[in-house]
Formats: sequence, structure tokens, C-alpha cells
Amino acid sequence: MANAGTAQKARSSVDRIVERLYDDIRHMRLLPGTRISETDIAAQFGVSRQPVRDAFNRLANMDLIIVRPKKATEVKKFSVAAIERSRFVRASVEKEVLRLAAQRCTEADGFLLDSCISLQHKAMSEGDNAGFTQLDYEFHKTLCDIARVPYAFDVIRGEKEKVDRLCMLQLSKENRMPQLVEDHEAIAEAVKAGDPEAAAAAGATHLSRLDDTIAAIRITSAAYFDDSED
Repeated sequence: MANAGTAQKARSSVDRIVERLYDDIRHMRLLPGTRISETDIAAQFGVSRQPVRDAFNRLANMDLIIVRPKKATEVKKFSVAAIERSRFVRASVEKEVLRLAAQRCTEADGFLLDSCISLQHKAMSEGDNAGFTQLDYEFHKTLCDIARVPYAFDVIRGEKEKVDRLCMLQLSKENRMPQLVEDHEAIAEAVKAGDPEAAAAAGATHLSRLDDTIAAIRITSAAYFDDSED
């Protein structure tokens, strides 16, 4: 029983470290290229270095950090090529999700979309970037639920997470929330109207906003990109 308790405690430590670092990386409190130390993280959480190594391995598998033997671990920089791959996968899946959502949307589903949009307006009025990002996830999950393909959100979420850091950086530098809310409203209206092609087109327009985001950040924050991977 003692061994089981020790193992559970170790797992809990790894989870806590992963959650904290993931949140710090996602919300740009740890910037691309920042070095992070096993020793420092272990001291911060009051654990040995092994749970930190396990946490680092999990974050590396999520493509958020680079772990190099005998070299400093660092927060992974942006790669335009990787972003383009993620966008292609997400766009392909989301196009079909939106078409199905428009075909299957009920009156009750429409109320759910209205609620999502209302909460986004509230976050926008309060300047809550982190809250808005979470509501963005919930909006796209709701669309998958309406389409009756909830499993599709696993793919969308996985690809979204790979570029969320970049989106969060831009949200913090300029007021992009009004445009994103407008896009979401267009998607919701097309879905509620039962128009599959209009929903898919609105979704494509929404994803295309990332083009300007990438271009702007490459100019203002070039040091955050690793061109060797492109």
C-alpha cells in the first residue's frame, strides 16, 4: 500500500507541474525560447527531479518544449510550417463539422449557440483575454456536439492548442476580440439557419484570420519563431 501511495503522489506531482507549465506557456507567461530548469521547477514544487523530468517529457510530447540531453530545456518557438499543418488538419475537420451542425441544429441547439456568443461579448467587454480563449474552445465544442460528432472536438482541440500561444500573444497586443466574436456570430447564424455551405464558408473566413496574426507577429516578435523548422 505504501508503494501505491508513493506512486499516486508522484503522479499527482507530475500532473500539477504539467498543468502549471502548460498554463504558463499557453498564456505566454513563459515566452518562446525561455529556458526552464529541472532544478528550479523541482524546488518550486517541493519535489525531486524525477517528476519534473516526467512532466517535461509530457510537455515535449505536446510539442510545447524542447528537451535536449545535457542542454537547457526551453519553451518551443513557433514554426510557420507546423502552424500550417495544424491549420490544414483543423480546417478539414471543422468544415465537415459545420456542415453537419447546420443540418442537425435544433431550436434548443440554437439557444446554446446564443448563450456562447453572449458569454463572449461579456468577456470582450471586460477585456478578459484568457476567459475569451476558454470560451472560444467551448464554442467550437458546442458546434461539434450540435453536429452529433463530439469526438471531432478532440482533433480540433489538439490542433488549436498548437497555435493558441500565438493567438494569445496577438490578443494581448491588440483588440482582436471584436473580429473573432463577429466571426463566431456569422458561424452561429449560418448554423441556426440550416445553411451548410454558408456555415462552412464562415468557418473558413474565421480560420483565415490567422494569416494576419502570423504576419504581424513575425514582424513584431521575430525572436519567437524558429525558421530552421520551416
